[in-house]
Amino acid sequence: MTEHSNTSCKADILAVVGLGNPGREYEATRHNVGFQVVDRLIARYAASMSERKFRASWGFGMAEGKKVLFAKPLTYMNLSGEAVREILSYFGISPEAMLVVHDDLDLPFARIRMAQRGGSGGHKGIQSIIDHLGKASFARLKLGIGRPKHGEAIETFVLQPPYPEDRQEFEQMIDLAEKTACAALGSGIAAAMNEFNRRD
Repeated sequence: MTEHSNTSCKADILAVVGLGNPGREYEATRHNVGFQVVDRLIARYAASMSERKFRASWGFGMAEGKKVLFAKPLTYMNLSGEAVREILSYFGISPEAMLVVHDDLDLPFARIRMAQRGGSGGHKGIQSIIDHLGKASFARLKLGIGRPKHGEAIETFVLQPPYPEDRQEFEQMIDLAEKTACAALGSGIAAAMNEFNRRD
């Protein structure tokens, strides 16, 4: 109990959830950057993945000295909360021990930002998680996908790959997000925020 004040700012992250849409046609799209980052983490930490029992691709890996659940809901983005609630409940992981990785239209392109909690910001996957968990007290790693340059509808824009001229910077953002997630797993959300949120 005496350590609570310290652990509240360095709470262990025991689950990392990437948001996206299942299916090969969505793999390289802006809306699937959450999946892309979590795929990097799955490979880095040699997580053994399954699609049994839950509506998600999920598995555990040893990450920064602890057993961490990695998951990608397969319910489609707008129903992400259904799978997240099932899997957290089954394994007894609290929302406060979860990091969700997702795209963000309101962040400048290729910027990343870690947040300890907050609203959905209009992101339907995040709103679904909040609705199904009944709380918003989970960390998020947001990846800035920018806004349409050519007058596309938002619904079209998010379901397309980045513009050809942006692809290198898009990949660099995914690299940085992977490093940020690793820092959060190792040192906690607050430390990762201090290290990475200040970068341009």
